[in-house]
Amino acid sequence: MIRRIWHGWTTPENADTYEALLKTEIFPGILAKQVRGFRRIELLRRPLGDEVEFVTIMWFDSIEAVKAFAGEDYETAYVPAKARQVLARFDARSQHYELRETRVVEGEQASANTADGV
Repeated sequence: MIRRIWHGWTTPENADTYEALLKTEIFPGILAKQVRGFRRIELLRRPLGDEVEFVTIMWFDSIEAVKAFAGEDYETAYVPAKARQVLARFDARSQHYELRETRVVEGEQASANTADGV
């Protein structure tokens, strides 16, 4: 499994607008592509004083699936024009990590497998 991680920052005033854009347009658009080997996308948010940081984590079966989503230059971040309008700054490149191990609290295995799409 590969995790594609990306960071973006916006102002507190634009944070709710950006989050709504992700939830109503960008994420549904990504899911609609039905990329083989794409499993899920997660959204994280935290306030940082005069900024709000967002992190997206996309789950893929392989680097080939990442390339099917992003192209041969797969590290280039996918940031639609509407998102660029409300972001103050963002990673130009996404980072990719190979999942090497997962450990689950005893009794949580069934729910963890369901969440992973297994």
